[in-house]
Amino acid sequence: MDGIKTFFSTYFDWFHIPDVTWTDVLDIVIIAYIMYHILLWVKTSRAWTLIKGVLVLLIFIGISALLRLNTLLWIAKNIASVLIIALIILFQPELRRALDELGRKRLLNRFIHFDDKDADDDRLSDRTVFELVRTASELGRARTGALIVLEHDTPLGEYERTGISVDALVSTQLLVNIFEKNTPLHDGAVIIRKNRVMAATCYLPLTDRNDVNKELGTRHRAGLGISEITDSMTIIVSEETGAVSVAYRGQLIRNLNDDTLRKQLEMLQDKEDEPRRRKKKKGGDSREQSEGKETV
Repeated sequence: MDGIKTFFSTYFDWFHIPDVTWTDVLDIVIIAYIMYHILLWVKTSRAWTLIKGVLVLLIFIGISALLRLNTLLWIAKNIASVLIIALIILFQPELRRALDELGRKRLLNRFIHFDDKDADDDRLSDRTVFELVRTASELGRARTGALIVLEHDTPLGEYERTGISVDALVSTQLLVNIFEKNTPLHDGAVIIRKNRVMAATCYLPLTDRNDVNKELGTRHRAGLGISEITDSMTIIVSEETGAVSVAYRGQLIRNLNDDTLRKQLEMLQDKEDEPRRRKKKKGGDSREQSEGKETV
């Protein structure tokens, strides 16, 4: 036994297992999670193209240092102070999109339950879904172009202010009249919030993606653009073909019928959270009743 200990201590004295605590494991997990999402963000955005450009500049600076190209080194040294600001400006759209994605994850809501008193009113109602499906069907048959944006968690106030205020209940008759050709409100997008048509003729940002089908026009590019920077869902009716599409989370789903469109809209209803809301509402009602009994 002593010989074995001596053997290991002689030939494996370099091998050392450090003391690992739960905080070290937590530190590794957090860093791995952050690095994974950074790499995922780089892969799914224009950041990789910009990073390659920065790497080319760093390679040139490294070559300049090896060859002692003093002029290039002097230029690099003087622009280093503004390089960070320049990178922030270059990556501004990607950084904004990444922070917006982080905000959509609702990490705080898992630990802190904010007031859901008006959650049922904010959620897309079954009546609104029915009216939207019927509207898309009628506009598609008439080949009338339409762009309907459904606000979810991300506020659309800045885009709503570019249009004309309406503030009316969602109805097929209203939406069909808004998008009727040669009418003052038909051009632009309609924004719907809390089951109400808030504004019409709103301007939306266009997507800058290069992989969008060239057959798609401005409406589809606008629907994709707003879905990339917000969590809204946009219904798009093609004026040329009458086909109905939905843009959501940067993806375009085309050629929807009434049933598939209804399924897409039901995603915004958050029905999976309904049991939690009912439980909380029930708890609130119980507290109110107990408080009422105490005051009596």
